[in-house]
Amino acid sequence: MDLSISEARRIALNAQGFVRPRPKRIEDVIRRLGLIQLDFVNVLIPAHYLIVFSRLGPYSRARFDDVVYRSGEFTEQWAHEASIVPVSTWPLLRHRMEQHRVRPWGFEKVMAKHAEYVDWMLQQVRQRGPLSASDFPSPDGLRERTPDGWSGMGPRAILEAHFGRGALAVAKRLSNFARTFDLAERLIPEEHHRRQVSREQSQRELLRLAAKAYGVGTLKDLADYYRMPVGEARPRVAELLEAGELRAVRVDGWKEMAYLHRDAEAGTLTRAALLSPFDPVVWFRPRAERLFDFDYRIEIYTPEAKRKWGYYCLPFLMGERIVARVDLRADRKERVLVVAAAHREIHADGAETAAALMRELRVLAKWLGLHSICVNRRGNLARALQGVRESA
Repeated sequence: MDLSISEARRIALNAQGFVRPRPKRIEDVIRRLGLIQLDFVNVLIPAHYLIVFSRLGPYSRARFDDVVYRSGEFTEQWAHEASIVPVSTWPLLRHRMEQHRVRPWGFEKVMAKHAEYVDWMLQQVRQRGPLSASDFPSPDGLRERTPDGWSGMGPRAILEAHFGRGALAVAKRLSNFARTFDLAERLIPEEHHRRQVSREQSQRELLRLAAKAYGVGTLKDLADYYRMPVGEARPRVAELLEAGELRAVRVDGWKEMAYLHRDAEAGTLTRAALLSPFDPVVWFRPRAERLFDFDYRIEIYTPEAKRKWGYYCLPFLMGERIVARVDLRADRKERVLVVAAAHREIHADGAETAAALMRELRVLAKWLGLHSICVNRRGNLARALQGVRESA
């Protein structure tokens, strides 16, 4: 079976929740995507909130926190990176928890030197209930440098190690985004916490979830969704093919074989959307380039003088194409959404793109509680965007 690149885009966007019928609830978005990557860069809004906004439009962020941390249906765990996942995914990640490599690298040696303190912290959570790093003293020895030169964060790193190994789970996020942890057995429903799944079964199911969330993707695309080594993903994909969960297809312009989920179908995008840098549509850069002819890099860690697009640059999706990228920040003191730069992709119409982008920026600004939009002059779309803003 062969797919045109246009068909592949529409299948992918349908799977990701951008076509009718669109997801109606926060829960629907998370389950449809399989996971939402957490990122707390707050120059605009933490990325996980924006991923849901891209699909639902304005919604209650308080409701998001209720769904994730108080419904009992979702939890945090290492999946793509640090992610929100359904609690049913917990047992599928258990084999990773059992082999979890403590971060920062080399901190295991620090923990081994303070084994009694490490065990004591876990017992404190058992006895006292949910605790955060600030609830614990930090012995001087925990501040020593690891082999890679990192200076320890003491209790925080130990709690995160227990979390990564599956002993603890995240109970809630505080107003400063810090986590409180409780015993996983108290937070993860028993049917999921006690469920034992083999490594091979887990990998097969994670790849099935990835294929369903992507609609269509190469072996590397599917493996990256839950950060699985390609060599381990290959035999599991073959098994899904044999079981009829996937179909092998050729996508026009793609060098590698692609795999189509059995329930995948194309559709028509219902509206334009700003995408988080950590949105599954663009998070695997080789796929974004193949699917949308969109070369995308996050420049947060690039020195300002060397940035091409901007510090926090969001792709702008319109129809089945990514037509622009816009560097945004929220000036909360002045209550202004600042467009630091706006760049149009070469294939996009400037006037149409500017009009659609300004509509979306106004919705975003209102959702963020910002009263106005300021457009700087940087980028080949800035003048047209400024003109649309001034003509309103």
